Amino acid sequence: MRPQLFSKYLAASLAGLAALSATALEFRSVAEHGAVFYDAPSLQAKKLFVASKGLPVEVLVDNKDWLRVRDQSGTLAWVAKATLNAKRNVVIAVNRAEVHGAADLKSPLLFVADKNVIFELLETGKTGWVKVRHRDGAQGYIRIEEVWGL
Repeated sequence: MRPQLFSKYLAASLAGLAALSATALEFRSVAEHGAVFYDAPSLQAKKLFVASKGLPVEVLVDNKDWLRVRDQSGTLAWVAKATLNAKRNVVIAVNRAEVHGAADLKSPLLFVADKNVIFELLETGKTGWVKVRHRDGAQGYIRIEEVWGL
């Protein structure tokens, strides 16, 4: 490859990478119990698993009526776009996460949540904490490194 052509190719590649890295992550949540995840964007494809309502997933590819997504475990699958919603949830990614009354380790400990418990995301802050609400109504603050879905 000629040096001039290589330089143009390299510049275009770097610009493309910069655009990709600047793209914000998109997360959605399963809208109803029993959402089926497939190995290809088709109802005739192999069924991989069924997910419960609220499970957060990261959107990787938008293919009209289908989305290629990744879950907390890193599993990749296709799901019908209509089975997800824009509601933001997070899932506990550590064995046990402490839920505090404020975004501070010295604040009162309200309760402890086990791994894979799903919470509605209420607020994200710059302090390293997120405000969450459990389906039973209990809410509080969890450190961001203890959840997945942000």
